[in-house]
Amino acid sequence: MKIYYTFVLLCIALISQAQQTISGIVVDEKNQPIAGANIFIEGTYDGASSDDKGRFSFTTTAVGNQVLVISFLTYETLKVTIDVSNCQNKTFKLKESVNSLDAVIVTAGTFDAGEKARVSVLKPLDIVTTAGALGDIVSALQTLPGTQTVGEDGRLFVRGGEADETQTFVDGIRVAQPYGATTANVPTRGRFSPFLFSGMSFSTGGYSAEYGEALSSVLLLNTQDEATEEKTDISLMTVGLGLANTQKWGNNSLSFNTAYINLEPYQKVFPQRADWNKPFQSLSGEAVYRHSFDSGLFKLYAAFDASQFDLNSETINSPDKIRVDLNNNNFYLNSSYRANFGSQWQLFTGLSYGYSENTIGISLNDVANTEHASHLKVKLKKSFSDRVKLTFGSDYFITRFNEDFSANSGGTFNSGYDANIAAVYAETDIFFSKKFAVKLGARFSDNDLLHESVFSPRASVAYKVSPNGQFSFAYGSFTQAPRQEYLKYADYLESEKAQHYILNYQYNKDRRTFRAEVYLKSYQDLVKFDTPTVQFDSDFNNSGSGYAQGLDVFWRDNKSVKNLEYWISYSYIDTQRNYRNFTAEVTPSFVAKHSLSVVSKWWINKWKSQLSVTNSFTTGRPFNNPNQSEFMNGSTKGYNNLSLGWAYLMTQQKILYFSVSNVLGTANVFGYEYANTPNTDGVYNRRAIRPTADQFFFVGFFWTISENKKDNQLNNL
Repeated sequence: MKIYYTFVLLCIALISQAQQTISGIVVDEKNQPIAGANIFIEGTYDGASSDDKGRFSFTTTAVGNQVLVISFLTYETLKVTIDVSNCQNKTFKLKESVNSLDAVIVTAGTFDAGEKARVSVLKPLDIVTTAGALGDIVSALQTLPGTQTVGEDGRLFVRGGEADETQTFVDGIRVAQPYGATTANVPTRGRFSPFLFSGMSFSTGGYSAEYGEALSSVLLLNTQDEATEEKTDISLMTVGLGLANTQKWGNNSLSFNTAYINLEPYQKVFPQRADWNKPFQSLSGEAVYRHSFDSGLFKLYAAFDASQFDLNSETINSPDKIRVDLNNNNFYLNSSYRANFGSQWQLFTGLSYGYSENTIGISLNDVANTEHASHLKVKLKKSFSDRVKLTFGSDYFITRFNEDFSANSGGTFNSGYDANIAAVYAETDIFFSKKFAVKLGARFSDNDLLHESVFSPRASVAYKVSPNGQFSFAYGSFTQAPRQEYLKYADYLESEKAQHYILNYQYNKDRRTFRAEVYLKSYQDLVKFDTPTVQFDSDFNNSGSGYAQGLDVFWRDNKSVKNLEYWISYSYIDTQRNYRNFTAEVTPSFVAKHSLSVVSKWWINKWKSQLSVTNSFTTGRPFNNPNQSEFMNGSTKGYNNLSLGWAYLMTQQKILYFSVSNVLGTANVFGYEYANTPNTDGVYNRRAIRPTADQFFFVGFFWTISENKKDNQLNNL
């Protein structure tokens, strides 16, 4: 028995001697104590939590060098190697996590919408629920600050830039032909339906080095990564029909939609100002296939569009109208693969192919052109830590354009070009703290057609000044090859160039967002020519220049009034250019100095309805009056468009929708066309450029069929 007790006492003594005490204090970067931090030795159950003074203490049987782990919500987890026998009363400092929801993000020049956006000024459904937009992504974006409403064109004009200075990307891959075909003073629409997209990022300047060949802006559209459920959507509209369906099986899903549009029945009921021989008709469709791997995702997106119209176009320079008969066929294919591998590596690769074919009859002359455009891309991203991330990759753009002009008087003229642009880029994100972040990047590209290489640096910083407010600044150098109508005649030109400087403040709290942004853009090497219009014998050069500067303000409120959300956008711009065949540096005709948009959406439970109202106003736009000595000295009257939309839930899955644009019937004027020669009194006659119709009425019936009987298309109206 004595031996037994001696053995027990010896064991207790050995255990007591083997136990070591670990103690210390946990503080933040300002040496303030952190209460409730979790502290333990990796691979053991030995640990404790810090008290209200940041102190902790616990015993362990571990010996030698061990890894001590300290973690706390919104702070980076700290792992430090300690000597167990000599770790008492130590101080451990935690850094705030840069991945927390309240961490700083770079917002200068960028509007985000989507489930993955940290701060979203728009929701995906806003793209299609805005009254007057009629499901057109571009029309909805024109309610944001920094954009211009150019009603006779329909494309996206950003901060003094022409429409072709904005590039569109689907899942990171460029779309060479993002708009439908059209003719002068008849507005076009974007080719893409919003139904297949889960979000977007719209940058009005200062964007990432990842994107090139865009002088003013980029629009990034992201298709859905996965289908949520199987369903069918049926649309019956006054302008056509639509059908959409989604199927899921295993790790695969397929979504598609198709639409047939024919404006002839509508225009028989509502006569147009334009003289149509055959109103606009189109058949279009989109599909996206997805396959999920263990650590990656493959997506294949395809879209087609076949459209035609025949129009007698009025002109001040001829008593007879000019007949324009246009047929367009377009196809776009986009495939991408994204995967994680190794230690914090991410791979993205993809390619796209776009084909556009136009057959145009202009009076008795014929024009036929085709464009083949491809984009190949590979991108790698390495996260060295939560605070340092490196992205690098390469692009290759291929364009083949050919055009034949056949004159009624005889003779054929051919023009076109082949261009290849190779580019490499690198960009690093550095988070010094959750309040301060820097993004540095550069892009190098080589254009074999222009025999030109260009280096373009980019930089942006963001600093959080309060829990809900931050400042961002962005700088970038941007280049873009001259537009198609120049290159087909002159392959000796240089790329056009721009410098962007942007200062942004953003406040976001409790479903309210405020943004204010000032910017300066300077243009160099813009294309000029010496003829009234672009033609084969024009003398082209890169002597043009210009600038754009202004203020953009945005306010969105989803909180103040129950069931009501609204946003207000205001833009002021001062811009001038000396380019094309301008005789002086002046404000271009597509720019209005002041723009204001108010958008509201109100859900009325009693009526089972959603009411949407949009009012867009701009001051007058300049035009050139040859009756005056000063170039581009005229100004149109202000533009105003009040649009209404009403969605009524007949049942949970059946919706009746009605909308009307320009409710007040405002006689908007986009500009004037002047005669080439004066009349007998020495005066140049003119005609106003007006919309094809002052108002547009729309009625549709939308029916959703799915297992979830609560699903409907309300979010898509």
